[in-house]
Amino acid sequence: MNVDLSIFREYDIRGVWGKTIDKNFSIGLGLAFAEYLKQKVKKENLTISIGYDARLSSKDIFSSLCIGLNYAGVSVIDIGLVPTPVQYFSLFKLEVDGGIMITASHNPKEYNGFKLSVGKETIFSSQIQDVGNIMKHIEIPNDIPLKANRVSKYDMVKDYENYMLKQFGYLKTYKNKPKLVLDAGNGSGGFVGISIMQKLGFEVKGLFIEPDGNFPNHHPDPTVLENLSSMKKEMETGKYEVGIGYDGDADRIGVVLKNSDMLYGDQILLLFAQDLIKQHKSAKIIGEVKCSQVLFDGIKKAGGIPIMYKAGHSLIKDKMKKENALLAGEMSGHIFFADRYFGYDDAIYVSLRLLEILSKEKIDLIKWKNSLPTTFNTPEIRVDCQDDKKETVINNLKQYFSTKKQELQIVDINDIDGIRFKTKSGWGLVRASNTQPALVLRFEDETNEGLDKLKNLTMKITKDAIKNA
Repeated sequence: MNVDLSIFREYDIRGVWGKTIDKNFSIGLGLAFAEYLKQKVKKENLTISIGYDARLSSKDIFSSLCIGLNYAGVSVIDIGLVPTPVQYFSLFKLEVDGGIMITASHNPKEYNGFKLSVGKETIFSSQIQDVGNIMKHIEIPNDIPLKANRVSKYDMVKDYENYMLKQFGYLKTYKNKPKLVLDAGNGSGGFVGISIMQKLGFEVKGLFIEPDGNFPNHHPDPTVLENLSSMKKEMETGKYEVGIGYDGDADRIGVVLKNSDMLYGDQILLLFAQDLIKQHKSAKIIGEVKCSQVLFDGIKKAGGIPIMYKAGHSLIKDKMKKENALLAGEMSGHIFFADRYFGYDDAIYVSLRLLEILSKEKIDLIKWKNSLPTTFNTPEIRVDCQDDKKETVINNLKQYFSTKKQELQIVDINDIDGIRFKTKSGWGLVRASNTQPALVLRFEDETNEGLDKLKNLTMKITKDAIKNA
């Protein structure tokens, strides 16, 4: 097949419907994934579960994908329109050999894509490339049927909801539970989340709960400030304790406070870490390299073991398993619980854990946020760098910073993902983007002046390194 391998990315397959992804592509992917699955699982009569998000192309993709899978001997359990966490949940609750979630997460409406799982684990990096290479060498047979014939339906949402009601059911008896706003951005998670919350007795103001692949109200990414204007208006009425937002497939969460401030991904993670460590002394908790030093220091102060690791939700999940960590998270709002859960990123589950803490501990989130050490930081800064130069540039920067350690007053260097160097009052990060021809930089310092100095110096060093690579 003629396949654009650039859409086989680090964590998933993602492209534009009608251009890089179409019905033929979906049939071919079904054939290729079936072959890959057979190589890995090594058994007859394979079955997988497939869910899909609300995008306008998702049902067409699903039908075509099933044709390829069925032709190659793989049966499909159709779990319907669901958020990604419900598809992941099916891997643990059904007798399946793997699964596929059809979604492009928070991308614009013309995009779609695939998250692939073998057994209970999502595949990533070179594993995804392997599927792409198999697909390249496949031709769609002339005798392939026009319709799939080995597809059965299953109501996975009902099982998922019952699981959550069982774990959090005791909260029904709590009085004065926090009132909240839930903004689902017309993605695939709102109708699931709001139903569970209401059955637990929470008063919820729902915004854009109805799945709609046109995303008519705002872009489905709750970590971007401009997407939260409707939620902020509701929070400004003073009726609600917290605002919660989901991305398009509900594996990422955003949190807004009564004063319209946001809790960032690393702050949400620290809140959970402090609560979890009360029950699990010396718990290992993982944060990615872009997280604030406040997170790692806060975990240590609470009695936990902080682990800094590479950015990327699939990489974090893998690291959690290897370290037996109970909790992990990223700046982007991916939060992973292995404590009382399965270790994958689920914004609905995370929102229930947040409501649990607020119900039991009666924490004022504004006061809690204001109690954290004050730091000044930059958002992610992207600097263009050709893909074939990224590794060279990062290696040259590692060497540069190591040799100039004393001159630049660097007290520590971490090279787990690019280079993160620590000074007496802050830190800087330069790493290669996993998804774009760019380097990603981020900085933090105790003062604004120190932040500017750190950023400007590192930007100059980085641009020089790119020029000389």
